[in-house]
Amino acid sequence: MANKTQPTSVPVEDFVAGVEPERRREEGFALLELMRDVTGEQGVMWGPSMIGFGTLHYRYATGREGDTLKVGFSPRKAKLSLYGLQDSADAEAHLEQLGRHTLGVGCVYANRLSDLDESVLRELVRIAYDRGDYDAQSA
Repeated sequence: MANKTQPTSVPVEDFVAGVEPERRREEGFALLELMRDVTGEQGVMWGPSMIGFGTLHYRYATGREGDTLKVGFSPRKAKLSLYGLQDSADAEAHLEQLGRHTLGVGCVYANRLSDLDESVLRELVRIAYDRGDYDAQSA
């Protein structure tokens, strides 16, 4: 069974331009610029609301495998959701320096982009983007 969330052909800028409220839209464009700068990629919509950079192939011991984004974000109304930032052993120390945020199972959540240290965020994006595929059978 593969990941249900797949890349789409929706232009990233069109999605971000429609984000409400205005502050979240502005943060979305700022994150888009930051992640483009760090990864060298333009970004792709994954599902209806996630913007991803790079593709990561995963495989579990159960046989489940698929592809997902390496790093990305969603400028959701309630909080910014940042994906892939905590999936590396190198990330833990950087997360302590990131600023005000909370952790979910696969996300880092922030109320405001200004709550985060930009240089630490850039390093976390770089770490996430540079990681290889995940094979749980050999991990």
